Amino acid sequence: MKRRDLVRHMVDHGCELVREDGNHSWWGNVILKQRSAVPRHREIPDFLAKKICRDLGIPAPGESSEEGEPDAGSDGGSRPAE
Repeated sequence: MKRRDLVRHMVDHGCELVREDGNHSWWGNVILKQRSAVPRHREIPDFLAKKICRDLGIPAPGESSEEGEPDAGSDGGSRPAE
């Protein structure tokens, strides 16, 4: 995933930039008092983005955070019989 999309996701879920250090940016969830390092690469592997979100206590990108919200692209099995 693009780093800018991950950063936007973290900000939308209440995370803030703590500091810039070496090759990483440190982000924190001020409510849960949890922090995680985010590498400064254009692309961040999906498994790493999920791990960063788990460390910060926020839902992973693409996960539905609200109950009953259908996934994008899902037709819900409502296709008419042919």
